Amino acid sequence: MLDLFTWELAGVLIALLLAGALTGMLAGVFGVGGGAVAVPILYEFFRFLDVPEEVRMPLCVGTSLAVIVPTSIRSFNAHRAKGAVDMSILKIWAIPVVVGVIAGSFIARFAPAELFKAVFVVVAGVSSARLLFGKDSWRLGMDMPGRVVMSVYGWIIGVLSALMGIGGGQLSSLFMTFYNRPIHQAVATSSGLGILISIPGVIGYVYAGWPNVANYPDVAILQPPLALGYVSLLGTILLIPTSTLVAPIGAHLAHKMSKRRLEIMFGLFLAFVCIRFAASLFA
Repeated sequence: MLDLFTWELAGVLIALLLAGALTGMLAGVFGVGGGAVAVPILYEFFRFLDVPEEVRMPLCVGTSLAVIVPTSIRSFNAHRAKGAVDMSILKIWAIPVVVGVIAGSFIARFAPAELFKAVFVVVAGVSSARLLFGKDSWRLGMDMPGRVVMSVYGWIIGVLSALMGIGGGQLSSLFMTFYNRPIHQAVATSSGLGILISIPGVIGYVYAGWPNVANYPDVAILQPPLALGYVSLLGTILLIPTSTLVAPIGAHLAHKMSKRRLEIMFGLFLAFVCIRFAASLFA
């Protein structure tokens, strides 16, 4: 029994390290925080450690946001060094995105686990369909909208990202391409959102989870120093090293790919995420 436990735990730990590397690669290539990869892996990790179902999904989301902090910083710096980031868009989005993240974190305090999965399915499905089957003629406009509309979109991106445990990359990339922005610029600019979303998101999930995890005093993985609220420090420590190391490599690859290849790869990735969580939601 001990040998079986050891090998199973070793397999989960190796999966976490590999997930960190894949998270970093996705952060660089697609301008996303990699949460769509980290969250499913963390879900299995916490299931293995017998974390109750009622708090398992928000714990995954909060931990994913913590991993996104350093990964997004490295990805953003790599894209900015290539001059591909539109800072004017980030300046408009800064406040509404942060406000949206705070609202999403508040919702997370009371939301059932199914809500987190449902948000994943809807957002990933719409984004994937747009990238795989959309045409250049599918536009909401030939230039970005005014500040008011941009602020509303920013708030929505913040709320949904906080509930998904992502850096907002796929949401903002989808939005920017609908307004005639090249995919490479959309990806690069979206990498900056990860910083705006992840830092307040982590704080929010610590706050949201603190009273809830106190209901499970016998589950050691939920208690300090292994966790703070809905943020697992153990999961964060295991994922961050490889994700941070690989993020600049992904950013370099993104600028080597053609526009259509980047869209197809991103679309297929999001389709996989959508199917993964839809199966979990309706199982």
